[in-house]
Amino acid sequence: MSDLIQPVILCGGAGTRLWPASRGMRAKQFLPLTGAQSLFSQTLTRVAGAGYAEPLIICGPGHVDVAREQAGDQTMRLVVEPEPRNTAAAIALAVAACAPEQLLLVMPSDHIIADTAAFHRAIEQGSSLARGGWLVTFGVAPDRPDTGFGYIANGAALGDDGYAVARFVEKPPLAQAEAMLAAGGFSWNAGIFLFRADAMYAAMARHCRAILAAAEQAMANATTDGEAQFVHAPSFKTAPSVSIDCAVMEKHDRVAVVPISVGWSDLGSWHAVHAASNRDEAGNSASGNSFLHDSRGCLVRGGDQRVSLIGMQDVAVIVDGDDILVMPLARSQDARVAARAHE
Repeated sequence: MSDLIQPVILCGGAGTRLWPASRGMRAKQFLPLTGAQSLFSQTLTRVAGAGYAEPLIICGPGHVDVAREQAGDQTMRLVVEPEPRNTAAAIALAVAACAPEQLLLVMPSDHIIADTAAFHRAIEQGSSLARGGWLVTFGVAPDRPDTGFGYIANGAALGDDGYAVARFVEKPPLAQAEAMLAAGGFSWNAGIFLFRADAMYAAMARHCRAILAAAEQAMANATTDGEAQFVHAPSFKTAPSVSIDCAVMEKHDRVAVVPISVGWSDLGSWHAVHAASNRDEAGNSASGNSFLHDSRGCLVRGGDQRVSLIGMQDVAVIVDGDDILVMPLARSQDARVAARAHE
């Protein structure tokens, strides 16, 4: 049995909440939103050290070339979905592609983790639970009653390594989020998982057999191009489109949570990008040919255009080619409305 942890990087999102910068072939994970490296490149770097196997990337056909380009000299395996079928089907592909005893670390490709050392310590902490057959998820310590995240409730302590999951809570209304934060014992669901392949296989066979069967058939009939496996489209398209939380984690009886504090953000909105960016003394984050006067708490990504703000507060101005998005940062979740309008 290999002691190496197998990173599985889910790379299929479109990132429409970060329109107009994120769209089509330029999905959020391939953009340098908080530094010189793209989020995908940062994720690869995070698991490039000792103790980790060559990463397995789950992506769509339109992202194969950019994934190869941004990986540079780092070797990887690609499993290519013909179309997105949500996270349960993507994870089922990874399970079908790996040895039963392999420990799989599943994570999105578009998140920020500022404290990599703390992240690695959390993975080590969760490894003993995962090797014991638990499906491990990692819960981020909440610092505010956010209604944009799902929550995980701690159950019984599992020694010093974590807790059995008592229940998952879908994105709550504000009053419920405030009550959970006040009560303690709740964490944000970061969508990061650690488990043995055979443990997840057994859970999927029990809870979502159709998804598992479709993924197995799709992998059995995959075609290969270099390091990429293109899964069999007719088989894969029969998989129901369900999240891993709904398909397995909320139903299974051996799910554990390891609380983490690692400087995590899902960068799920321009507001989150602003919060994760370097800001000046007025709280502004500006790039491109931008001029800000008497303005505070603003995010400006001007691209090649000259953008001037005077007397503004807490607004975002995002320029991408001929598309310009202007909105209060507090309305950042509505960027997808503009994305749909301009499809």
